[in-house]
Amino acid sequence: MDLASRTGRTVRAAAPGRVSFAGVVAGRGVVSIELDGTGGPPLRITYQPVSAGVEKGDRVTAGQPVGVLGPGPFHCRTACLHWGLLRGEEYLDPLSLLPAWMLRGAPSRLLPVFGVPEPRA
Repeated sequence: MDLASRTGRTVRAAAPGRVSFAGVVAGRGVVSIELDGTGGPPLRITYQPVSAGVEKGDRVTAGQPVGVLGPGPFHCRTACLHWGLLRGEEYLDPLSLLPAWMLRGAPSRLLPVFGVPEPRA
């Protein structure tokens, strides 16, 4: 999920948990949080590109700052936060974490990718 924003904006934890990773992957800052009470393997939220303000092992609460949005864009027209949800290696819809009242608007829609060459056949 890509969430439009601006470089330098505070990124906050969507739910309580423990930081399982805070570092750089493929040149981009990443923060990953294992969510409390979500079974095994636990749900894990990922945020990128983020300059981490937390360290691996830190406990976080919902709404707590975990870093600031790093520079971009990479494939969005403006800076955006890439927000992911996984259980083990399986990617899930991060919107499933939101309460129903927040999802009553228009349906989600895919946006074009900019600056990425199309694969050759």
